[in-house]
Amino acid sequence: MNDPEKEIVRKGYNAIAEKYLASRSEDSADVQLIDELARRLPPGAKVLDAGCGAGVPITKRLSESFSMTGVDFSEAQIRLARRLVPRAQFVLQDITHLAFPDDSFDAICSYYAIIHIPRGEHRAILQNFYRILRPAGLALLCLGANDLERDVVEDYLGSRMYWSHYDSKTNLRMLTETGFDLIWSRTVADESSPGSGHLFVLVQKPPP
Repeated sequence: MNDPEKEIVRKGYNAIAEKYLASRSEDSADVQLIDELARRLPPGAKVLDAGCGAGVPITKRLSESFSMTGVDFSEAQIRLARRLVPRAQFVLQDITHLAFPDDSFDAICSYYAIIHIPRGEHRAILQNFYRILRPAGLALLCLGANDLERDVVEDYLGSRMYWSHYDSKTNLRMLTETGFDLIWSRTVADESSPGSGHLFVLVQKPPP
């Protein structure tokens, strides 16, 4: 990987994997949104967690009912995930280069991953999600709520970290232009950063 900004994120999460895991809540407002995705899926549905981190709490929660695949490009996070969520399959891969076949998944979720990728790549990520979803497939995504071209913090849980995202209006327009139907969108407060929040959306690839 030769993208310096992505390398900040990969190295950062390798360094803070245990700290980040300890900071995650299993019953916060953002995590509870998973139930709204889960209730729309049949038992055993194939679900991708794109940017799964250590697999807790999102992949773990979904693996109780569904066939889960988690993808992350942090080696330390994938090692933790394989230990903590044995029911799921985990792949070490950059989510900007997912090579799954067309119509592979019934659903995709992605929490706090797209916002760490240079925003000029976000449209292509959404288009690829659309491609690998089956018709009528669902996506629960965490996106930016405000306009932030580039932000590097020198001490995020003890390591450098990078963020980049568009505002809510731009993100919603990109989703529609990609072909998704919007089911709902909500801004959810960030418990780790008072005063800030993220845009969460539940969207659907149209049925055949």
